Amino acid sequence: MAPDFAQHNRIEMSAEEIDRLLREEGVGVLSLADDGVAYGIPLSFGYDADRERLYFVFLRPGESSKKTEFAERTARASFAVWNAPSRDEWESVVVDGELRRVDDGDWDRVRDVLEDNAWYPTLFSETEPMQDILGWELRIASRSGLQRRRA
Repeated sequence: MAPDFAQHNRIEMSAEEIDRLLREEGVGVLSLADDGVAYGIPLSFGYDADRERLYFVFLRPGESSKKTEFAERTARASFAVWNAPSRDEWESVVVDGELRRVDDGDWDRVRDVLEDNAWYPTLFSETEPMQDILGWELRIASRSGLQRRRA
C-alpha cells in the first residue's frame, strides 16, 4: 500500500511565500546541462523580485571554467533553494528559465541585489587574484514551492 503523503501537511507555497524564501535565503544549487550531462553547483545568489531574476557570480581562477562552459551550453537552467530547520518543518523552491550573461550596463543593479540577500555578499572584495568575475542572470520562467509545517 502506498503511503498517504497528504497526512504530512505538505502543501504548495503561495507566490508570496516563494518570494519570501528567495529573499531570505542566499544560497542554493544551480543545475546546468550540456548534451545530456548534468552539473549542479552550490552558489550564492541575489533575487530581484521586480525583474523576476536571480543573479549569480562565477569566479574564474584560470583560463577556463567548467561552470562557464556548462552555463553557455545550457538552454534552460533550474535553481533550487530550501530551508529545513527540522524533519517536521521545511520549505523548498525550484525556479527555472533562461540563463544569460549579465550585460555590462546591469552590474550596478546586480551588485545591489547581491548585497541585499546573497549569502556571501563581500565576494567582490575577495577576488583580487581572480582573472575574471562573470555575472549571470536566470530569467525566471516558472517557479514552484512546497512546504511542510508541523500539524
